[in-house]
Amino acid sequence: MSGQPHEAMLWEPAENSKVQCRLCGHECLIAPGKLGVCCARRNDSGRLVALNYDDVIAVHVDPIEKKPLFHFLPGSRSLSFAAEGCNFQCAFCQNWQISQTPRTGEGLTGQAVPPRELVQAAKDHRCASISCTYTEPTIFFELAYDVCKLAKENGLKTCFVSNGYMTPQAVRTIRPYLDAANVDLKAFSDQTYRSVMKARLAPVLACLECLIAQGVWVEITTLIVPGMNDSPDELRQAAEFIARKLGPHVPWHLSRFHGDYQMADTPPTPIATLSMAEKIGRQAGLLYVYCGNVPGRTDERTYCPGCHGVVVDRAGFSVRKVNLDKGACPSCGQKIHGVWE
Repeated sequence: MSGQPHEAMLWEPAENSKVQCRLCGHECLIAPGKLGVCCARRNDSGRLVALNYDDVIAVHVDPIEKKPLFHFLPGSRSLSFAAEGCNFQCAFCQNWQISQTPRTGEGLTGQAVPPRELVQAAKDHRCASISCTYTEPTIFFELAYDVCKLAKENGLKTCFVSNGYMTPQAVRTIRPYLDAANVDLKAFSDQTYRSVMKARLAPVLACLECLIAQGVWVEITTLIVPGMNDSPDELRQAAEFIARKLGPHVPWHLSRFHGDYQMADTPPTPIATLSMAEKIGRQAGLLYVYCGNVPGRTDERTYCPGCHGVVVDRAGFSVRKVNLDKGACPSCGQKIHGVWE
């Protein structure tokens, strides 16, 4: 990593000069000179420091639909950025070249980009929001916090695209400056989280419930990986959790898998599996279920739950038409959940 150590947030001192990190679900107890699981936070003589504050590895202007966020300022652009690192080790990671470099030491290095420059770039490119994305925002929390705070002061919305491993304390800390989050619910099996992601399921579920309770607009993505998380029972459990614990209004994005990283030889998700998962989601009571990474299908349109008319017409990342009247269906008056203005 290229940056200078930066004072970390969300930690407390422990015995024998150790530090207890309270940022993510790993809650690492870190000895002097050692790194946390993320390899981006280090105990420097009893003080926790972040190593990636000055390590911006990617900056792009994206359609907000790419996050994916379908019920959040549709058709707008979002200044998207990332620093190196992740607290997961997913074998199928599609951004492993930048998420895993602190762990592997196979170093791309970023550069220092002050928060004010990122916010100004968003304004210059007429973006409606700034998204902390590509890797894992939790792991560059200090930079994300400073950028989001400054963005809000400049009238911009803010988004996290996250694996959902923030502690409730971290959620409450960022909440005043966070408007929306797309969270990956990668499986509904703790065994899968432990073996494939090197994490646990329970902290993800707790984070999701906390985000909802704090009033953040939440959308959920499940990348359906053949043989890993594609059984009807597991998909049903995930759908029922979303509907019952988070709310039937929470959009569920079902994304088609394509092989990458350590699972490059795994075949793509069959279209029939996506269709099955979509049906399961609707049977569970979810109002908005989408299928992604499947060009040519109409599964990315938003339909009114009342009259089933098209209220947001999409094709891929492009929005053709938004047909809403103050957040409601103009045909039947049904509220369409989301952040539209």
